[in-house]
Amino acid sequence: MRNNSFGNNFTITSWGESHGKALGVVIDGCPAGLSLREEDIQVFLDRRKPGQSKFATPRQEGDKAIILSGIMGDVTTGCPISIMVENDNQRSRDYSNIANVYRPGHADYTYEEKFGIRDYRGGGRSSGRETIARVAGGAVASKILKELGITFSCYTRSIGKYNIADPEDIYLDEINNPLYMPNERVAFQAMEYIEECMKSNDSVGGIVECVIHNVPVGIGEPAFNKLDACLAKAMLSIGAVKGFEMGDGFKATTSNGSTNNDEMSYRNGVIFHSNHAGGVLGGISNGQDILFRVAIKPTPSISQSQHTIDSFNDEIDINITGRHDPVIVPRAVVVVESMAAITLLDLMMDNMTSKIDYMKEIYK
Repeated sequence: MRNNSFGNNFTITSWGESHGKALGVVIDGCPAGLSLREEDIQVFLDRRKPGQSKFATPRQEGDKAIILSGIMGDVTTGCPISIMVENDNQRSRDYSNIANVYRPGHADYTYEEKFGIRDYRGGGRSSGRETIARVAGGAVASKILKELGITFSCYTRSIGKYNIADPEDIYLDEINNPLYMPNERVAFQAMEYIEECMKSNDSVGGIVECVIHNVPVGIGEPAFNKLDACLAKAMLSIGAVKGFEMGDGFKATTSNGSTNNDEMSYRNGVIFHSNHAGGVLGGISNGQDILFRVAIKPTPSISQSQHTIDSFNDEIDINITGRHDPVIVPRAVVVVESMAAITLLDLMMDNMTSKIDYMKEIYK
């Protein structure tokens, strides 16, 4: 199996399976001299770990980060950083009845067709638990970006039909709820809806929105390594993501050039009058907030009877048992933020060679 690494300058390599002994990440390209402790990574992992509310799987995993290399005296050495998280609450027996069954909405069929073998215990590499590696890597990338003054606001924008429709109704101080939704009124409505879905053994999807603040002008390339294209690839590499849009996104198709263009002025610097583009022009950051959204599908594991086939091509009906999230969206928020941080940092490192003046500044 190939392609378990992401990035060119700041690189993460994800390893491990959902029901193996452990999962983890190897981070290559982290600069030396960064203050980094396991607690810095744990803050991020705690945001995605299971069992935090009745809207998440009851699987109880501590998800404790263990740094194995690349740190000396709580400071990065420039060597590869290896981070491990042990699996200590697997219940592989929950999957024994579907060892030869292709679950609707899962990668079972495609995985087995491609490799000729699959880990039926929770999906193996295609499990959402693989995102532990992304979040651990994102915690390190975010800490580097914070040193450069770059911060993130990432949250749930919608659950099912319950959407924070007006950006003016986004209140970041109200984000402290089980759904990570920055509007208490909409969050309450969404939670009631999720409870209804749970009673009928169903699941629900939603949208995560991410805003990146203080990104300098000039990040991203005008052809294949566009900032928005790289973000799209990063987001669509997350298992549950089925859509991506920047700025106005698909809404721009119902607009006109006269209203979609972001007009500009100069007041001791360039000022944009709007941000329909989401902070990216021609694949390059324009100095505004980077704004994008990702669509998260409903959890495919539901306890309703579903029609499918098995590996012998026999048609059967199944009921999936075990511990599953009725909604993935809240736990996906930190995954989206982490992949955004890794992508942005990687491109910022690329940008250090875009002008001779930058190289002179480093090597003067």
